[in-house]
Amino acid sequence: MPEEPEALDPAALKALAHPRRQRVLHHLSLHGPATSATLARSLGLNTGATSYHLRELARYGFVEETERGGGRERWWRAVPRDRRFPPRSRQSPDTRHVMDELNRHAYAADLELFERLRRTAGDDAWADAYPYSRGTIRLTLPELHAFFEEYIALLNRYKRPAEETPPGARTLLTRFLAFPVPEPGADGREADPS
Repeated sequence: MPEEPEALDPAALKALAHPRRQRVLHHLSLHGPATSATLARSLGLNTGATSYHLRELARYGFVEETERGGGRERWWRAVPRDRRFPPRSRQSPDTRHVMDELNRHAYAADLELFERLRRTAGDDAWADAYPYSRGTIRLTLPELHAFFEEYIALLNRYKRPAEETPPGARTLLTRFLAFPVPEPGADGREADPS
């Protein structure tokens, strides 16, 4: 049975909106468990700052310590969850500001990574692993909600823990964007007919 989405409260959103925390969480999500020292080296941060950001992310349930290795090293992993942001219509002006900052950093980082990796892809089988699509569909608002839930269900159908991942599988970063095209003249420009 699929997990219930977790709605994020304003304090959790503010914690997540910090650009360094986003980078830390992004790294853990893509590359798996790491220590604060490993993250600091990978992200060009100092270990003290990285440890602080990990504790803040853990405070809101975005990361957790994991059993790994021995000794005194603390390993951290991203906590996989279906987290949902409050709909814009229910956001306070403060929350909207936090969400706008969070999204601005996250979209820019994802697009920069996609472009860089696509440009530098070699000739192996994974060189064709950069699918993207742009299209238009005409939906009512309830249909759009249903479409999005089906998309999330499809992603969840393919999620599996690392120990159940078959050989040759790789982590894929996905991003879904959908937005209503402005009506002609609504923003002073013609709507894109594509």
